[in-house]
Amino acid sequence: MKTSKESSSKSKNLSKKIVLSEKAPVLSEEGGGGGANEEVPAKARSVGGGGLGLLLKRVPRKVLAVLANLPLALGEMFTIAGLMALGTIIDQGEAPDFYFQKYPEDNPVLGFFTWRWVLTLGFDHMYSSPVFLGMLVLLAASLMACTYTTQIPLVKVAKRWNFLQSAEAIRKQEFSDSLPRASVQDLGVVLMGAGYEVFLKGPSLYAFKGLAGRFAPIGVHLAMLLIMAGGTLSATGSFRGSVTVPQGLNFVVGDVLGPSGFLSTPTDAFNTEVHVNRFSMDYYESGEVSQFHTDLSLYDINGKEVMRKTISVNDPLRYGGFTIYQTDWSFSALQILKDDEGPFNLAMAPLKLNWRQEAFWDLSTCWRS
Repeated sequence: MKTSKESSSKSKNLSKKIVLSEKAPVLSEEGGGGGANEEVPAKARSVGGGGLGLLLKRVPRKVLAVLANLPLALGEMFTIAGLMALGTIIDQGEAPDFYFQKYPEDNPVLGFFTWRWVLTLGFDHMYSSPVFLGMLVLLAASLMACTYTTQIPLVKVAKRWNFLQSAEAIRKQEFSDSLPRASVQDLGVVLMGAGYEVFLKGPSLYAFKGLAGRFAPIGVHLAMLLIMAGGTLSATGSFRGSVTVPQGLNFVVGDVLGPSGFLSTPTDAFNTEVHVNRFSMDYYESGEVSQFHTDLSLYDINGKEVMRKTISVNDPLRYGGFTIYQTDWSFSALQILKDDEGPFNLAMAPLKLNWRQEAFWDLSTCWRS
């Protein structure tokens, strides 16, 4: 904006109160027209981004346009959400016999869903299945294409300042007014008080606000990419397992954990032996269990204790890249001391109820124990 009159004495007084930048980060002077919101054709934009930007530049623009399509991205997200819901319904990590019995071919679920769907598409390990990982890769490609073709160019346009040099160009703007007695310095103070960033060049003034909002979609896309990358790495490169260990017994970490994906690689820490020193419980005044604790010792391959910690619910043990959580407790054995000898562990099995509600021992379960 330009004013027809400038008061030099007033400007000097105001300059002592407030400091206005004399240059903008990006300056584009056009004498004839265009405003600060002037759009730049997409083909004329130069988008950076380092190695990723160079990689995306090699992708045909038609392919980028298809990947950056909003309906496609929404469809990808709904598909991923549906697969996640399906992974919650279908039991994960069970043996094939389990799915043969639960989804038999002679009585398919919904008339078509059988064990073949589960095992062929990898739905028994949904979050590391090719279908689920493929959808994540497709969504990641859509986010990067949208960021490259839409969001970054919008930021570049928003950062471009155009100081208009003619009154005719100013009057062509959507909103314009003439202030014969106004001062550019006074107007700058008012705009800065309203939260605008103000730049001066001679008798011309340019002000803007809300530029940070242009970066918000880029931040959201980056956060989604990081979350998907972390989830994919966890699903394809981790180990999982569970074991019930009576007090006083040991287990080796590598014997319990199984790979969850094709990127899972064991480490030397898998040779660590874990000894259960003691198990204890805390109770409320009502007699209900409030917390249970397990005192664990970790031994290396040479039998040296390398760590000891008492874990509880939400307070796991972390060592050598693996984490030991305490998830549940139950009676697995009865320990007996006789003449200061022992303890001797006697296996236990749960009592079952028949149709008469009579308790009996399941001998097959006892034998397996």
